[in-house]
Amino acid sequence: MKKEIDFVNTLSFVLLASSLMSIVGFILMYMDKRRAKKNHWRIKESTLFITSALLGSPGVLLGMYAFRHKTKHASFVYGVPAILFIQIFALYYFNII
Repeated sequence: MKKEIDFVNTLSFVLLASSLMSIVGFILMYMDKRRAKKNHWRIKESTLFITSALLGSPGVLLGMYAFRHKTKHASFVYGVPAILFIQIFALYYFNII
């Protein structure tokens, strides 16, 4: 019974963290695209990658294509999906999903 409770708590935490960070990533992509159009100060690419690595990769990926932002940068086109794949693999490997 204890193992089920840990599983539920872990899965709940991962889903909550991923949801929150995905929202942050999506908003950051929107803000950066808007700033790019206005020639204003931009959000660092490293910040976008860190957000992606901290379970925000679904939101960053969705924001990339929703706003057509960073879709010509190979580091984003291949890097963000790779981060997402690694995260899904890690969740599977550690029996979280």
